[in-house]
This record gives sequence, C-alpha cells and structure tokens, in this order.
Amino acid sequence: MVSYIIIIRIAIRERIIYLKRDDLLLQVRKLPDKPGVYLMRNAENKIIYIGKAKSLKKRVLSYFRHSSFASPRLKKLVDSICDISTIRTESEIEALILENRLIKLYQPFFNIDLKMNERYAYIKLTKEKFPRLQITRNQQNDGAVYIGPYVRVTEVRELLRLIERYLPLRNCSLDIKNQDKERPCIRHALGRCQAPCCGKCTEIEYKDRVANVLMLIQGHATELVEKLRRKMDRAANNMAFEEAAHLRDTIRAVWHVTRQRNNIPEITSGMENNFETLNSIQKILKLPVLPWRIDGFDISHTGGAQTVGVVVVFEQGYPNVSLYRRFNIKTVADIDDFRSIKETLTRRYARCLEGQEPLPQLIVIDGGAIQLKFAMEALKELNITNIPIISIAEKFEEIYVPNEVEPIILDDSDPALRLLLFVRDESHRYAITSHRRRRGKNYRRSILEDVPGIGKAKAAQLITRFGSAKAIINVSENELASTPGVGKVLAKRIMSKLKEEMQEELE
Repeated sequence: MVSYIIIIRIAIRERIIYLKRDDLLLQVRKLPDKPGVYLMRNAENKIIYIGKAKSLKKRVLSYFRHSSFASPRLKKLVDSICDISTIRTESEIEALILENRLIKLYQPFFNIDLKMNERYAYIKLTKEKFPRLQITRNQQNDGAVYIGPYVRVTEVRELLRLIERYLPLRNCSLDIKNQDKERPCIRHALGRCQAPCCGKCTEIEYKDRVANVLMLIQGHATELVEKLRRKMDRAANNMAFEEAAHLRDTIRAVWHVTRQRNNIPEITSGMENNFETLNSIQKILKLPVLPWRIDGFDISHTGGAQTVGVVVVFEQGYPNVSLYRRFNIKTVADIDDFRSIKETLTRRYARCLEGQEPLPQLIVIDGGAIQLKFAMEALKELNITNIPIISIAEKFEEIYVPNEVEPIILDDSDPALRLLLFVRDESHRYAITSHRRRRGKNYRRSILEDVPGIGKAKAAQLITRFGSAKAIINVSENELASTPGVGKVLAKRIMSKLKEEMQEELE
C-alpha cells in the first residue's frame, strides 16, 4: 500500500513538473533572438542560476530539451525553475560583463565557476618618471593610469606585444630616478627600448612616445597618424630631416600595429559605470532590484488637441529607441495631462500583461505629485503593485516617491540623478516629436479622406480637378459622379460628408 502511495506521489510530482515546464516553454518561446543575460528563479522567487547568451531564445530553450537531462545537476536546476527573466544587451561582451556582476551580486546556488571574485584586465601605465605598461587585474588608487576594463586578456597581451615591437617603452623595474647606467641592456640593441636609463632619450622624448602609445591603445590611431603627419611636414619644412624621418618611422609603426590588430580590444568601462549608477539608483529609491529596464512617460498636445502620450525604454542605462511607443489619447478631449498620463499607462501595461512587452523595474513620470497620483491609479486598476514608480518635476528636479511627503533632492552632479533626468528629458523630447508628427499629419490630411472609399490618391485627383474640397460642394452630384473612379454611390457619400462639415462650421 505504501509503495502505491509513493508511486502516486512521484507521478503527481512529475505531472506538476511537466505542466510547469509547458508554461515556461510558452514564456521562453517569446524571448528575443538577441544577446543578453537570463536569470532563473525557484518557487521562493530566489535567483538560482544566471547565464549569458548570444541568443536568449535558443540558449534558454536548450535547457528544456530531454537530452539536457543527462547531467543530474542540470536536471535538478531545470526542475527547480519556476520563472525566467531576461536582460537584453547590445553585445556578447556586455552580456559577459553583466553576467559576472550579477553572479557576484546574487551568488546563485547553481553558478559555481563565477562565484569567485574574478576581475577584468586593465592596462596600467605606471606613475614613474619613465612609465611602463603592465597588465593588471587589481585597479588601485596609486596615481597610475588604468585603461579598461577588458574582457579578453589574450587580446590585450597581443596588443602590448605589438606595441613592444613597434613603439616600445621600457619594461624593466629599474629605478631610473636613482640610478644612471653606463651601458644599455640588450633590449636597446634589439630596438625594443629607448634606454632612458643611459640617457639615450630625454624625458620629453619618452613622454611623447607614451602619449602616442596611449592614443593608440584608446583606439585613436587615425587621429594619432594625423598628428604625427602634421609634425613630420612641419619638421621637413624647417629642414629638420632627421626628426621628419623619425616621425615617418613612427607613423609606419602605428600602421603596422593597426594592420595586425584590426580590432583594438574593446573597453567596457561604459557598462561598468552604468552598473554603478543603476546600483546607486536602487539604493536611493530603495528598489527591490536593480532597474535594468526603466520606462519613462510624458504627454504633449496643443491646447488639448491631438494629445499624444509616449513611453521611452532604457535598458542597462541606455535608450533603446526600437522599444519606444506612442499613444494617441482617446478618452481625454480637453487639456488634461493627468488623465492623459493615466490612459497612457493603462494602455501600455495592459499590453505588457498580455505578454507583448516585459514589465520594467522602474517607471519615471515627467511631472509632479499629481501626475504621479494618476499614474499610480492606472497601475492599481491593472492590479500591478510590484513596480516602483516616481515622478520628476522640472525646475528644481525634485523626485516624488509614493507615500513620501517630501520629494528627494539630489546633487546636480550625482550620476543617478543625471540618468533619471536623461530618461525624463528623453520622454519629453519624444512626446513633443510625436505630437508634432501627428499634428502635421492632421493638417495635411484632406477631409475627403474621411469618406469611406477615398484614399490619398483619389482625394488628390478630386482636388486637382475641382480646385479644393470646398469647391466640390458647388458642383452637381452628376458632375462629381462622372469623375473617373467615383460613380454615383461615392459621389453621394462625398456630398453628404461635405454638407455635414459645412453645417458644423456654421454652428
């Protein structure tokens, strides 16, 4: 009897797992075929695994193939998944960095390899009289110049190898300030060092070489060549042919490096900085999670006419223009920004709840406390209670937060404020642009296009023949019907519409 109960329990458990898996598969099949990071959560809403992907859809789907269950660890992971969320990135490198940062932040149970405090590589230019280039993973506040971070350290080593060959700097640890050698080392004889230790080059000459190397590392090879070419021409004009020849050799060296390394290793500091800024926003606003996706809303109209509501989307701190949306306001006739905001949020998040768009981690409204109140009403009516929302008023840049009497005021130089203002200002810009586009379309549109059966081409044909829409009212219905492509039925509709419009103008 006991064995039967055990079998039944196992069968029920397996049935639940397969039902859950079907729901997850429906969710996964809607994922984009884009690079990004995926976060898997268990029944307690705890993140248990974080991964990166070149294609989110293909990578996450691979977990649900039966062949994937050969690994007991993977089977246990898949059985534990109750929800999957994703963060889109612009490239695989961004996804790699983001995955690393999130694993360190959340320490998921199934992420074994990246839990250690792994650091990215930097190129370090030491703070010495005659600086050296080094590769380091430990960025310190020691006065040195750090360039990076870089994801692929092998590419960095290759770049430094080429620099050592064509634009060499010293690589010894000799304290040149306190020592003065009589003879240079073998590297000078091989052309791999300028031998500043023996006075073979001055400090000014060495620093000029350092400046050129920095420009090259930072990806400014074209600007560097132009700078050197101008110096070479100037030296040749002044009869300084030895200096001109040296500059010519330097130009050749730069081209040698850039030809052999078509892609200077990609610096990823922009995304690192955005991570810190988003982390700061989370702390300031007391958000439950980092705001990887932020929606910004605003309204624009002219005297209450042609009102347009818009939403702009920021992902990882960058605007994603392809996800911007605009809404022609339908339920508000007069000047009413508050109810227009409410309609915009209602329509936007009704679509999100249908699965057309993912929900954000933060909503930013362009406006004050009243706009925030109406926006919150829209979310409440949709039964959305887990998305943080704020509004930012112009003039004093005050941040209004629900259930707080006083607004938050941040320093103008605070990166968190600058990003939030960027979201607000971008929504304002897009709202004005969208409203102008709608208003322009309405002004160009002929009343004839409101008649069923008449498009732009036929309206243009009628205006060309009769001069204007108003002039048509003065012709007979038979004359109008004789126009090619019109006929009696359409002529009757046109006359009816024009008379109706004229009556409205008289009223």
